[in-house]
Amino acid sequence: MSLLPITVHTEHFATAPQIAPSDMAAIAAQGFVTVINNRPDGEGGPEQPSSQAMAQAAQAAGLAYHYLPVISGQVTAEQVTAFAAVVADSKGPVLAFCRSGARSTNMWRMGL
Repeated sequence: MSLLPITVHTEHFATAPQIAPSDMAAIAAQGFVTVINNRPDGEGGPEQPSSQAMAQAAQAAGLAYHYLPVISGQVTAEQVTAFAAVVADSKGPVLAFCRSGARSTNMWRMGL
């Protein structure tokens, strides 16, 4: 198992580039309780895991999973509000991911 390139922003929030379903157990083992997927299905082509596959793996690892897809450069106020609510409502550390981690980081910053 490789180490995930996670960027910790606060004790409650971190971001990562694209993760795989097989990463969910390691994410849970690191203390995260919620995963947010900001990457639209199919954005990375057929090799990108689907949100459904990610949700199933998260559930199997005991993680809460939220699919909040955003198109880079086209973030809406409603998306930021929904993202901020998931982060605020999480009972523990949140890991958000997208292609590179930047979109998820920007969503978090906009929701502060």
